[in-house]
Amino acid sequence: MEWNLATAEQLAAALRAGEVTSAELTDEAIARIERDDDAINAICVPDFDRARAAARGADRARARGEDRPLLGIPVTVKESYDIAGLPTTWGIPPRNFVPAEDAVQVSRLKAAGAVVLGKTNVPVGLQDVQTFNEIYGTTNNPWDHRRTPGGSSGGSAAALASGFGALSIGSDLAGSLRTPAHFCGIYAHKPTVGLAASRGMVPPPGPALPAEHDLAVVGPMARTARDLALLLDVMAGPDPLTLGVAYRLTLPPARHERLRDFRVLVLDEHPLIPTGSAVRAGVGRVADALVDGGARVERDSPLLPDLAEAAILYTQFLFSGSVARFPVEAYEQLQARAAGLSADDRSLDAARLRGMVLSHRDWIEANGLRELHRHGWRRFFAGFDAVVCPITPTPAFPHDHHPDPMRRRIDIDGVEYPYFDQLVWAGLATLPGLPATAVPAGRSPEGLPVGVQLIGPMFEDRTPLRLAALLEQKIGGFQAPT
Repeated sequence: MEWNLATAEQLAAALRAGEVTSAELTDEAIARIERDDDAINAICVPDFDRARAAARGADRARARGEDRPLLGIPVTVKESYDIAGLPTTWGIPPRNFVPAEDAVQVSRLKAAGAVVLGKTNVPVGLQDVQTFNEIYGTTNNPWDHRRTPGGSSGGSAAALASGFGALSIGSDLAGSLRTPAHFCGIYAHKPTVGLAASRGMVPPPGPALPAEHDLAVVGPMARTARDLALLLDVMAGPDPLTLGVAYRLTLPPARHERLRDFRVLVLDEHPLIPTGSAVRAGVGRVADALVDGGARVERDSPLLPDLAEAAILYTQFLFSGSVARFPVEAYEQLQARAAGLSADDRSLDAARLRGMVLSHRDWIEANGLRELHRHGWRRFFAGFDAVVCPITPTPAFPHDHHPDPMRRRIDIDGVEYPYFDQLVWAGLATLPGLPATAVPAGRSPEGLPVGVQLIGPMFEDRTPLRLAALLEQKIGGFQAPT
């Protein structure tokens, strides 16, 4: 049997039954990468010698009677995570920072028995909806090599869709887990903010110390919803250097086990950007499956926080962090441009510019508004269990390497819009820190994958994950690229 597209659950069962060894799985995964990755360019830093050694070690451990959640299962890791002895660049030259210790999530993978095949490609600074940089080149979408796999976890999504390992770990600030999943036809989960420790995932050569993240999270990627839950259980929990000294995590169970018990709000329209027909159709397929399964489905609710205000707030928070390393001269130029904005300009372009020069006083004020949104979501989830909505307005788009991202455009059914406007759907869950699971929802007329996200209540990550698993049974899940 060819194991490369098997699920992590299937591999674990086969390893326990003695049907295959970790060494065999690892050799098969490496052979597939060596055969197919020239065209995809997902694995930017292979670590095959150590992977084979880890696989042999996993087989010896199993022979001794050990059984850990990921024992002997080949996986990949996003390039931005530190792995001792391998370069960490975030796609930013030079390629000379080699950490001495693993990121906390890499340590957790290894402690669970996983075999790390290598690192997956990223955009420069993790700041793009595509995946390319001058160190490692461009990663292509396995469904259409002329198109992007998404970003910033695009290498991980492309690797999973191509059968390069059963699982991967990525990160998400602006849809960086969810968008690549949507573009490549796989699953990903953006956890509740703070749920999974992120130490050891900082731009080089920054200190790999624990830090509170305002919007960013780390999370799992897989080819099934159940594999997502398996990997989240490995990743979740406080950093042992900080909160882990005093706290232990106990996630509540999913609110429901049956589709007919879920109460779901379905959205496919945003006030600031249209949704393309292919994505609207994907949302519709999920909505139809929910109705057919007996779920209570609504199309609007007065409890939903204001989408336009949320998008403006999210954009300001997102771009306030993007200029931290700008030269003083460039920052002063941005301040001058922002001063020229009209006071009543509430566009996303204005929000991006204001965010780049946000003062601490302004940030505190914006944070207060964000807390009001969080409270609004708490009230919302007293009446609903999940929101189904787009991740981006379109399926995967053609590579666009214009050096100034602000001049790029996104084509939505033949009409062009500012490139970064497509982030507003990702920001819907990111602004309040809510969990969101990306699930496949069929194909576009061009045959490209289309995904949607299932947004759940804060710290109730098991609820959207369970809904994802039920939908997978109902409408199907991952399909290998043809």
